[in-house]
Amino acid sequence: MWTEPRRPATRIPPAAPDTMSQRFTVTSSSGSDGVQGEVNQLFEGDEPTPASSDKGPGTAAAAAIRGDGNPKESSPFINSSDPEKNQQYEGKNMALFEEEMDTSPMVSSLLSNLANYSNLPQGSKEHEEAENNEEARKKTVQAPRMGTLMGVYLPCLQNILGVILFLRMTWIVGTGGVIQAFIIVFMCCSTTMLTAISMSAIATNGVVPAGGSYYMISRSLGPEFGGAVGICFYLGTTYAGAMYILGCIEILLVYIVPQAAIFKMEGLEGAEAEAAMLNNMRVYGTIVLSFMALVVFVGVKYVNKLALVFLACVICSILAVYAGVIKTAFEPPVFPVCLLGNRTLVWKGFDVCAKVIEKENATVTTKLWRLFCDSEFLNATCDFYFANNNVSEIQGIPGITSGVLKENLFGKYIEKGMFIEKIGVPSISDPEAPNSNTNSFVLADITSFFTLLVGIYFPSVTGIMAGSNRSGDLRDAQKSIPIGTIMAITTTSFIYMSSVVLFGACIEGTVLRDKFGEAVRGNLVIGTLAWPSPWVIVFGSFFSTCGAGLQSLTGAPRLLQAIARDGIVPFLQVFGHGKANGEPTWALLLTACICESGILIASLDSVAPILSMFFLMCYMFVNLACALQTLLRTPNWRPRFKFYHWALSFLGMSLCLSLMFICSWYYAIVAMAIAGCIYKYIEFRGAEKEWGDGIRGISLSAARFALMRLEEGPPHTKNWRPQLLVLVDMDGELNVEQPRLLSLTNQLKAGKGLTIVGTALEGTYLDNHPRAQQAEQSLRKLMEAEKVKGFSQVVISSNLRDATSHLLQAGGLGGLQHNTVLVSWPRNWKQAEEHQSWRNFIELVRETTSASLALLVPKNIAAFPSNGERFTEGFIDVWWIVHDGGMLMLLPFLLRQHKVWRKCKMRIFTVAQMDDNSIQMKKDLTTFLYHLRIDAEVEVVEMHDSDISAYTYEKTLMMEQRSQILKQINLTKTEREREIQSITDSSRGSIRRKNPAAVTTQLSVTEEQPGGSKEQKPEEESLAVSPPPQEQLIGDKSTNPPTPATPQSPATEGAVTPGEAVQMTWTEAKCDGEQAKPPGANTPEGIKDLFNMKPEWENLNQSNVRRMHTALRLNGVIAKKSQEAKLVLLNMPGPPKNRKGDENYMEFLEVLTEGLNRVLLVRGGGREVITIYS
Repeated sequence: MWTEPRRPATRIPPAAPDTMSQRFTVTSSSGSDGVQGEVNQLFEGDEPTPASSDKGPGTAAAAAIRGDGNPKESSPFINSSDPEKNQQYEGKNMALFEEEMDTSPMVSSLLSNLANYSNLPQGSKEHEEAENNEEARKKTVQAPRMGTLMGVYLPCLQNILGVILFLRMTWIVGTGGVIQAFIIVFMCCSTTMLTAISMSAIATNGVVPAGGSYYMISRSLGPEFGGAVGICFYLGTTYAGAMYILGCIEILLVYIVPQAAIFKMEGLEGAEAEAAMLNNMRVYGTIVLSFMALVVFVGVKYVNKLALVFLACVICSILAVYAGVIKTAFEPPVFPVCLLGNRTLVWKGFDVCAKVIEKENATVTTKLWRLFCDSEFLNATCDFYFANNNVSEIQGIPGITSGVLKENLFGKYIEKGMFIEKIGVPSISDPEAPNSNTNSFVLADITSFFTLLVGIYFPSVTGIMAGSNRSGDLRDAQKSIPIGTIMAITTTSFIYMSSVVLFGACIEGTVLRDKFGEAVRGNLVIGTLAWPSPWVIVFGSFFSTCGAGLQSLTGAPRLLQAIARDGIVPFLQVFGHGKANGEPTWALLLTACICESGILIASLDSVAPILSMFFLMCYMFVNLACALQTLLRTPNWRPRFKFYHWALSFLGMSLCLSLMFICSWYYAIVAMAIAGCIYKYIEFRGAEKEWGDGIRGISLSAARFALMRLEEGPPHTKNWRPQLLVLVDMDGELNVEQPRLLSLTNQLKAGKGLTIVGTALEGTYLDNHPRAQQAEQSLRKLMEAEKVKGFSQVVISSNLRDATSHLLQAGGLGGLQHNTVLVSWPRNWKQAEEHQSWRNFIELVRETTSASLALLVPKNIAAFPSNGERFTEGFIDVWWIVHDGGMLMLLPFLLRQHKVWRKCKMRIFTVAQMDDNSIQMKKDLTTFLYHLRIDAEVEVVEMHDSDISAYTYEKTLMMEQRSQILKQINLTKTEREREIQSITDSSRGSIRRKNPAAVTTQLSVTEEQPGGSKEQKPEEESLAVSPPPQEQLIGDKSTNPPTPATPQSPATEGAVTPGEAVQMTWTEAKCDGEQAKPPGANTPEGIKDLFNMKPEWENLNQSNVRRMHTALRLNGVIAKKSQEAKLVLLNMPGPPKNRKGDENYMEFLEVLTEGLNRVLLVRGGGREVITIYS
């Protein structure tokens, strides 16, 4: 038993009577009074007294029960209505886990909430209850009790068996033949079976709420694919409603009440008759659509109550067909077909299939004679084909034992307007004679071909999602959906395949190819086979198409509402609203409008391929989702349905894609274009959703693969581009201080390559984690505003210097790392309180050099253009002092890709020394740029030798005085005294001079080589007042090497060589303690200048004077040439290797860029970044 040391009990004031019921006692083997007292106080609402503040298990228990003030994590399963009660019981026996109880529930509570969790969708059941009585909302919704048969099997059966079976199946068999029709049926049924297997795997991988296929696809493939396929599925369901309504009207006007036609077709031929029929379909279709939409709007309960009636009609009709097939074996029904020659006649307007008949010992002409001849007499003038061909009568339904199957094995595709002819019957025709009286013959109303048959047939196998759409109403969805759907597909596939064979074995070929049954007295062709009467099929198919149309108009708006409520497509959000009971009114209105567009097409054969496209696309993505989840092996992919494989899913996906283009290649392209547009719209404008989808898994796998490939080696020079690490500063409110830095980033990158925007915070991670999150959010917001595509990173460290160093070292991943650092020039660095900022800046420059990273430092960043500005003219000037790998050439090219800088021209300036051939340099540079494919103006600037002016001395003096002040800011008294002594010592030897003939004025000077002796150093400290023999800027080995004007001693030659000054680094002059002679003392001019020097100039560090001289002269040239330039790019000298001259380094850079508006200091990373090769 747990024990604690005995402690003195704390006196607790007596509690009010009404709080006594809340007390409970925590006991221990000893010292229980203190614990009980604290718990009592806690539940009485009082804070523990100070006397009980000593730490002990009792205090910890009380604190655990009280919590740390953080709210519980929200979860769909954990909805605690009484947190105090939960805490009271959870904390009793689990003291070890008491710290986790505020954020993690006990397993008992979790299981209790899971057991009470209901997953009823806003489906038809709730709407029906809400409409039946107003008290329905107060009732507790009972758990759904639908099983596999009623919940999945029968709804799927009703949705799959539909209008195509009754109206077009016989025509497909007759036109394509039994073999090809069987292939079509087998392909389509295989597609749906494979899709059902994939769908079963997805549906059994967790709870699937209402929304069916849309929910499954969107959660498996992400919001972009989910939204695109969801809308395609919605359009398919909507056009299916139009197809069912058109089928309903066709049955009504052709087979039930032909006289109800508003546009009469009597006496019309060809296109006129066809137009009249289509107009009738449009008028009646619109009326029926309006009525059905009204029924759905008034209440779904009527649709649900009639669903079983409609299903019974379908089943009765199919049973009647099978019964009729069996009956044909013994007693075929009498449905004669009249042939004239080999052409099938429309059995309308005549009663006897003969030209003449014997009546009362006389030959009398029949009504058929009068259709083709100008009078009823035997000597009348008749149609050529009628006169030369005999009339014969054949049996339309010869029966299953007649052997007609052999004739129907192979199809006969015919063009629109051609006669329906019986194969194997002779006929005499005159090709030149015009076809007259074509209304009497059965004609093809459409040009038929194999792919058309596929497009028309495929809608008859859709509807496999009906079970998954009702997943919220099932007792055990994960068991019922696979079994019910696969059973329904198996049943319907058997019905369709057997129908193909039985129709081909029982019905005459000419009757099969007669789409509207004109040869069999206007009967529905499948009805002629039914028993006991054709009317069973007619009325059964009529009601089934009505029911299917109502189901489509009920399901499609709810699918659109589910998409709208997900919020992934912003412009659809209005359709998420509805009536008080959730009925999707606005979605129903849009569905009716889209459905009307299908009805205005008015042709069942034209609408069917459209919805085939949308359904095939939906099924294709269901298969893709299953295949991806299987191949990626995501941890959450644990379907209960085990009979699936990624190969089957890929086969199903391939079949769907093939069928799309087989049906209609142009419809397929249009459907894909619609889905693609929706995908891109959701990607750019849609809400950010994270559903743990498979596409995200693919992205992770692809990213890992790409990163592993990048690890194989550094990128080739041709592939090099600046991968930026942008370092920004945050103010006290965690807003970015230099937003224009991200504008420049956007202009440099144009959305390509890697960009990491990083910032550093001072403090400890535990204390500043919320601030870091806020800073990261601020960075992302600014990146989004500036359209910078990349990543944000916030690092917290005890000081900003270390934090920036961590960013530099740890940014990126694997081979995808930054190679360039972009940081702005430190503002107000001369102010005393900002002394740390420029020190950090110089350390950053050193670290980038050490890490072989390129460095870009924009100066006056506030003056840089925003992304919305446009330069209509101007120049980008490049001052190419030393070769840095080509960064100075590449950056202007990248900037000019952006619309801000597109109109600017590029100029390149380079500096020539006294002994350089300026004309040849310009030619060489022009050739070099030509090979680089860069358009730029070239100018070579000659820098002549000149004396060091008094202004230079004054500038250097001011710089050194300021440096001393900066150094003194944070020094102790002892350190100050030591510093003063070092300044005095250095001033004594600051004007020593040796070997005046070899002075070189340099922008960057390498002080001494490793192992160099003190005799080699004075060259660096010397100052030439008189004109020196040469003035040389040091480049790397690829530039023109310096040519000494006079022979130099070995010691002097070892001081600076071209290859050793690539990075333009320089060091502070080191004193050897010897007193120097006055500069130029050996010449009269030198003696004259010596007497003109001010006393305080004598103690100046002469290397600083030379550097200041070079900086001032370069600045003068740059300011003269590039004063009007929109941007100046300039080589950035490196900092001193020792740290004594850091303050002077900042001053030199200030002098170098003085008077220039926009400057981008560039420092190469030590590798070539541009090449002349392809």
